[in-house]
Amino acid sequence: MPDPRQSGQFVWISGFARIVKELQFIAKRQAEWVAWDRYLDSLRKSRRRRQQEGEEKLALAQVSAGFRRLSRDLALARDRQYSAPLIEALHQRVLLAHQSIYGAGKAGGASLFAFIGHDFPALVRQEWRCMLVASLLFLLPMLLAIIGLQLYPDAVFYLLSPDQVDQYQQMYSPQAPHIGRPRSADSQWMMWGYYIANNVRIDFQCFAGGIAFGVGAVFFMVYNGLMIGAVAGHLTQMGFVETFWGFVAGHSAFELTGAIISGAAGLKIGHALIAPGRRSRLTALKENAKIAIGLVYGAAAMTFMAAFIEAFWSPLRGLPFSLKIGVGIALVVLTWAYLLLGGRGGHRAS
Repeated sequence: MPDPRQSGQFVWISGFARIVKELQFIAKRQAEWVAWDRYLDSLRKSRRRRQQEGEEKLALAQVSAGFRRLSRDLALARDRQYSAPLIEALHQRVLLAHQSIYGAGKAGGASLFAFIGHDFPALVRQEWRCMLVASLLFLLPMLLAIIGLQLYPDAVFYLLSPDQVDQYQQMYSPQAPHIGRPRSADSQWMMWGYYIANNVRIDFQCFAGGIAFGVGAVFFMVYNGLMIGAVAGHLTQMGFVETFWGFVAGHSAFELTGAIISGAAGLKIGHALIAPGRRSRLTALKENAKIAIGLVYGAAAMTFMAAFIEAFWSPLRGLPFSLKIGVGIALVVLTWAYLLLGGRGGHRAS
């Protein structure tokens, strides 16, 4: 008996079934493709014309999620060997959408201002789950160490070596010639470079640790939180309140927030490897890495600002302690107001 799979009838049926599936696929996804076409067309209009017509750009979270679905549509069309015109149309949409999201062909200055003014705070809000987890992993151990060392002062030696304890005591002693500066550094400019290197090291650990399925990111956030808490708790227990807290108040908003955002970026990488969903791990890693890199760019800017303040403002001894604390609190409020409110209702530069 002849195998029907070898007959022309099977080929015809198979081809007809593919056409039916393609038509079903188009019918199911066409509404969103048309929405993409309208959205991409609106980007080619001037900003004034968009405003006159009442058209608004989608929120970054919507665009990112829609882009992932559009990319998946293209991958499915290729995998299922749908018609060439459909694959080409989807390919063109993906290219244009990628350019609209990642700024291909835009002026550098406009793209930078759009990132700072809108994209970065919107990205932080979009990734609020990673931000929340990173905040708890970093800040909770730090606070527990500070409080614990007020009750059990000798516990500092479980976290820091005697040499480290002695070095920090000398750096923040009221009798120290330069508050917060180790003996090896002889200028504020040298300290700026030192602080940049130190802060970048912490941020990189928290971010790069995500590639180890997120375990490294978790470890370094907890570890660095404990180390910072150990120093703060010990010096507070020693009575170096004005010298230590007056020193760290000004730059803490940028430094700690930058570390938390870097940790959130690391968790985003780890999440792609642990729970890729319907995507392959490689695809999930590529998509999440784009988001993580955006977070790291913003964290790096905060790190540089923190290092500048730490080198040139924090060591000033002639300023009242209350002024330094007041400035520190104001910077915390402004930093988180920017992240929580920045770019809401605005238009990204096009």
